[in-house]
Amino acid sequence: MTAHFVRWMPFTLASYILAAAGAGGGPVFAKETPPMPAAGRERQVTHQPCGHILTNAGVWSPDGHWLVYDVRSDPAGSNFDGDRIEVVDVASGEVRLLYQSRHGAHCGVVTWHPRQWKVVFILGPEDPSPDWRYGFSHRRGAVVDWSRPNVAAPLDARNLTPPFTPGALRGGSHVHRWDAAGEWLSFTYNDALVEGDLRDIAVAVPGYPVTVPKDHPRNHDSPYFSVVVSRTTAKPRPGSDDIQRACEEAWIGREGYLRGDGSRQRHALAFQGTVIAADGQPLTEVFVLDLPDDLTVASNGPLAGTISRRPAPPKGVVQRRLTFTADRKYPGLQGPRHWLQSSPDGSQIAFVMKDDTGIAQLWTISPCGGRPRQVTHNPWPIASAFTWSPDGRWIAHAADNSVFVTRVADGQGIRLTPRTPDAEAPRPEACVFSPDGRQIAYLRTLPAGERSYNQVFVAPVHFPSVVISPR
Repeated sequence: MTAHFVRWMPFTLASYILAAAGAGGGPVFAKETPPMPAAGRERQVTHQPCGHILTNAGVWSPDGHWLVYDVRSDPAGSNFDGDRIEVVDVASGEVRLLYQSRHGAHCGVVTWHPRQWKVVFILGPEDPSPDWRYGFSHRRGAVVDWSRPNVAAPLDARNLTPPFTPGALRGGSHVHRWDAAGEWLSFTYNDALVEGDLRDIAVAVPGYPVTVPKDHPRNHDSPYFSVVVSRTTAKPRPGSDDIQRACEEAWIGREGYLRGDGSRQRHALAFQGTVIAADGQPLTEVFVLDLPDDLTVASNGPLAGTISRRPAPPKGVVQRRLTFTADRKYPGLQGPRHWLQSSPDGSQIAFVMKDDTGIAQLWTISPCGGRPRQVTHNPWPIASAFTWSPDGRWIAHAADNSVFVTRVADGQGIRLTPRTPDAEAPRPEACVFSPDGRQIAYLRTLPAGERSYNQVFVAPVHFPSVVISPR
């Protein structure tokens, strides 16, 4: 099969014409627009001798001028030891401190509100103790406003003592993302009281402040009402749609998605769910959660859980499986750790799965179901998390030690940065389009004396106007 890619070049009008001609085979006539200065030439924007970790999405300020990151020390961010949330001005390199953790706490995995000047991130326990130190079920979301640095407001309320409080959780939250409207937030959740090894998807909504008793030192209030929305089980039935883990979720569309009958599902999440195949092997598949407009009404169990039962999803939540890959040569989602990402119009959910040659490629599927569509046919695997361009036509990702954009319609790939040695290749954690689609942020690990640190880079992207005429 012919690979859909071209050699490295600055992403200018000429490269777009070359790519289009290679894909279609016919002549391409283009109307040129003014080129972007230094288009395609990457720039290093951080230089401090410390770690820098970008989250997989949501790292740009609403105006596209600043990037937010944490300072975990190891390149992959596996050690949750960062103590600062910082922002850097992409043009000037100016660095500002948004939050400094205190009293033995650590912080990280930060994302920006899509419209307002505030961020949300994981905050570990202050004054950690032997029975409450950082872990999956011992962390929480924290929100900091640009105008009030170092003032962290709790995102998810917590109540660890019965009777439990609806709208409050009893464990730890992780990787918090606002929806496109900047109203609801999603995150993964582990309970601290029951089956703490099971990971779920949870959602926080504003407008329903939650106050909890202060009879436990780790209890706290929140202006948000938080609920678990996925259904997991410790013992999935082989060959069923039962899942034992829900993770790596994304909001679907700027305004949800259109159902097959033409009606709109306003709030929905795509996520990766781990099922057990008929042969007993775990597989990761694509699932969808259709959410009701009101998440405060209980259904088959209390929202807050009980002393022996984890919190239950609200009334009206529908959990659906989209992919069924057990019979493929390489079943399940595979490749770099990545979060599912939806096209802006909500019509496609992108994920990474191996093709029949064993190479991890980009695929998409409709939130309504159907057959997955293979997007890329590259000779080398997708090597990072990825994001969609704001117009929904391109996906940014790393591959072959370079940053790429891939045209979703036909899998045509454009290499934005030259191939580098393995040690300095774009890292797998993030490859994030700016709000205007003109820049992509990512990480490289660079030597600094006797050590190496992640540094933040940006690659400019110029999408020209192209008019393709008939022969």
